[in-house]
Amino acid sequence: MIRLFTFAIIFSLLLKQMSLQVHGEVGTAAAYGPPYIPTACDGNRREQFPPGNIFAAVNEGLWDNGAACGRRYRVRCVSGHNKPCKGGSVDVKVVDSCAAGSSCSNTLFLSNDAFAAISRFPNAKINIEYTQI
Repeated sequence: MIRLFTFAIIFSLLLKQMSLQVHGEVGTAAAYGPPYIPTACDGNRREQFPPGNIFAAVNEGLWDNGAACGRRYRVRCVSGHNKPCKGGSVDVKVVDSCAAGSSCSNTLFLSNDAFAAISRFPNAKINIEYTQI
C-alpha cells in the first residue's frame, strides 16, 4: 500500500513538471510594415501609435467590430520554423484591423518593431501566446 501511495505521489509530481503552462490564448503572428496610416482605429492621427512603435493589427476574430481599438496584449513567441523566438514578451496596442480583402491568416500582425522584439527573423510566421492586459 505504501509503495502504491509513493508511486502515485511521484507520478503526480512528474506530470506536474511535464505539463505545458499556457496562460493565455494561442495563435499566430507575422510582421507588417509601413505605411501604417491610415488605420481603422484612428485614421491618420500619428498620436495613436505608442512610444517605440510597438503596436498591432488584429484579425477579424479579435477585431470585434472595432471594439479592439486601444486594447493591449502581451505577446510571447512560443515556436516557429528554424527556432525564431528570442524569449520574453512584448506589450502591444491594437491600432488597426487586418486589411479588408487581404489574407488574414494570422491572429496578430505586429509592427516591425514589435515583431523584432520577440522574433529573430523579420519574415517569419510564428506561433504565439497572447493575453489581453
